[in-house]
Amino acid sequence: MMQENIIKIYEKSFRENWELPVLTDYTERKTITYAQLSRDVARIHVFFKHCNIKKGDKIAIIGKNNTNWVTLFVATITYGAIIVPILQEFNPHDVQHIVNHSEATLLFTSNRIWDSLEIEKMKNIRAAISLDDMKLIAERDGENIRSSLRGLTRRFKAVYPKGFDQSCIKYADLSNDKVLVINYTSGTTGFSKGVMLTGNNLTGNTVFGIKSKLHFKGSKCLSFLPLAHAYGCAFDLLVPLAVGTHITLLGKIPSPKIIISAMAEVKPDLVICVPLVLEKIYRKQILPMITKNVMRWALAIPFLDAKIYTQIRKKLIDAFGGKFSQVIVGGAPLNAEVEDFLVKIKFPFTVGYGMTECGPLISYTYWSDFVPHSSGRILKGYMEAKILSDDPQTIPGEICIKGENVMKGYYKNEEATASVLDEDGWLHTGDMGTITDDGTISIRGRYKTMILSANGQNIYPEEIESKLNNMPFVMESLVVERNSKLVALVYPDLEMMDNVGISSDQLPQTMEEIRLELNKIVAPFEQISKIQIIANEFEKTPKRSIKRYLYNN
Repeated sequence: MMQENIIKIYEKSFRENWELPVLTDYTERKTITYAQLSRDVARIHVFFKHCNIKKGDKIAIIGKNNTNWVTLFVATITYGAIIVPILQEFNPHDVQHIVNHSEATLLFTSNRIWDSLEIEKMKNIRAAISLDDMKLIAERDGENIRSSLRGLTRRFKAVYPKGFDQSCIKYADLSNDKVLVINYTSGTTGFSKGVMLTGNNLTGNTVFGIKSKLHFKGSKCLSFLPLAHAYGCAFDLLVPLAVGTHITLLGKIPSPKIIISAMAEVKPDLVICVPLVLEKIYRKQILPMITKNVMRWALAIPFLDAKIYTQIRKKLIDAFGGKFSQVIVGGAPLNAEVEDFLVKIKFPFTVGYGMTECGPLISYTYWSDFVPHSSGRILKGYMEAKILSDDPQTIPGEICIKGENVMKGYYKNEEATASVLDEDGWLHTGDMGTITDDGTISIRGRYKTMILSANGQNIYPEEIESKLNNMPFVMESLVVERNSKLVALVYPDLEMMDNVGISSDQLPQTMEEIRLELNKIVAPFEQISKIQIIANEFEKTPKRSIKRYLYNN
């Protein structure tokens, strides 16, 4: 159990960083300080108390990253209630199911999302409140939520008649074993589970971030990952708030163009991103440049290639604001070709490993010590890891982990909990990988997606897909087994086809040529027998992972 406590960490941070800027809504150009955030958190505490919200009650929240979202999250956990953050990409049916399953009593939502929801289908909800302007949207008969909101300013002044200053910051006394967050996974198996994260889990992630100096007092970060997801929440919110960082909330769909524009303006000291961002920049901007005939010729000359790579590195660093210490990539595997190129140009990046069930961090290494194609070292002093393999260093086995960050279990789902958490406290991740003596983890793929070939070889489809996705005219792919043969399902890059004048009639032959090229760079037992073109994008989870289970037959 951690000695520190996340709620007390925020008590201390908000007092010490009182005058510093804390949150900026990028689209609205509005900034508030730690002082204002502290007052807004206190107002919500007064509101919760008047509404008879108790410690342990659940508060659901869904909407884009904005100041109100952050304020609600902080106010809920520091009050001692449980926050239920919901990814806004969930469909209305799933949102209503999560609200009901979590037994949430209040729902804070954007007006846009509320338009697709029905309060009658959310049986425990007393009221819905707008994240856009913090006004009441709807309440059940007999509730007094509207009057509680209308009289909030008067009641706040009554509680703090001399005004609200640092000395007024006093949050709930809650032991680290209490659940503070129920985070519903957006898994690829078609079943969303409520991950119960305790104060200890949040503290473990946050204290590691503080001691690793990922953020620091007065630093800047640009938050463009969904804060409702454990990865963005931990390192674009929990750690920054603990040290006095200034967080800019993008609040827009994070296309590479929008992100780069915001980066140039904010100039963050640390960049937290998912592989898709780097992969899109590589495919759309860098790859076309380095594959031109003149550039390919220049890169073949030893003294020229170093200069060109240095220039590309500088352009990429400038694109991310030019001030950051490193880019931390997580949330999904990074494409091997992209990773190799970033290593070649000495770009300061590192790849970590985590999962919602660990809130999320399992392994990480600072970029200068990062081993390419690994996922960093297990968090020493916080986590332990073992590989279920006869030779964990060379033969992949299931990765099992144990320690401060491991969840309490799945909410109201003892069967699912028992299937991943064994009697000794080891969490069976479902990921296959190896580990070195110094704790460096390398991931090969998912246990459930691994294909056993006719001659006994373990095939990891994700590795083949990574190579296939780098081929021209391939937008995304999925490798499946059909009649004991490997088949690649491909959604083509229609924009690229149009740009080079490839018609739909020519597409089958083009894909056959791609198949032949792919089979030259994969192992004999990984050969693709056929490419099947699909007409629409693959169905995705809210986290943008392909729902593989829909395409296995």
